[in-house]
Amino acid sequence: MARKIVITSGKGGVGKTTIAVHLAAQLSKKGQRVILCDADFGLNNVDVAAGVEDLVTYDIVDVIEGRCRAKQALVRHPKYGNMYLLTSSHSAPERYVSPQAVKVVLETLAPQFDFILIDCPAGIDDGFHRAVATADEAIVVTTPHISALRDADKVITVLKSYQLNDLSLVVNMARGDLMMTGESLAPRDISQLLKTSLLGVLPEEYEIFRSDLTDTHAAFKLLAGNVLTGKKKIYDPMRKYAGLLGNIRRVLKKNL
Repeated sequence: MARKIVITSGKGGVGKTTIAVHLAAQLSKKGQRVILCDADFGLNNVDVAAGVEDLVTYDIVDVIEGRCRAKQALVRHPKYGNMYLLTSSHSAPERYVSPQAVKVVLETLAPQFDFILIDCPAGIDDGFHRAVATADEAIVVTTPHISALRDADKVITVLKSYQLNDLSLVVNMARGDLMMTGESLAPRDISQLLKTSLLGVLPEEYEIFRSDLTDTHAAFKLLAGNVLTGKKKIYDPMRKYAGLLGNIRRVLKKNL
């Protein structure tokens, strides 16, 4: 039976959807059968982020309204055979979709998969509740910026009312150079501030989010391993800025 994990954030622009896509790809590379469900019915761009927008025939509304079976709506990723996408309402974006309807679709698919990752719209509006109501676990994505942390705190407070099996935190866009000088909070400090266990850290580096999902950064591999095994091996974004060469990198990055 699949673990159903909603990936959410309080603030838009923190990298939530991209993280969901990369996490799904990494889990599939580890032999896990994964569905990535787009529960963001407003923006619905998971298929674009995964590079499969031209392969979509049916979406979840088609399943709910009986135009196809749940498995027919799944788009198999051409590079990762264990990774499937279930897109949201491209066919009828104005249509109201209830949490119960989405939950029925995912529970129909769950016995045949190991993970169902649910990409959730940012914020705590109706779309957030629809996505969370289908999940057993939640991953909250934030950045070290104060506005993102404030919004993440609000989301975490609401998530705790759902009594999920697990609630964890991913800190994205972590600047190791700024942490070294005390100009940015360290991920473990953020974890303590938000009173939520730290599952992963992703650095602010150009090469980490490649659109073709190849040459995956070590931070993503650690994150996927933590999700799969329950371990907490956390990537250290400050490591590359330690020592003489690290000081040079830090100075160069600060002057960019």
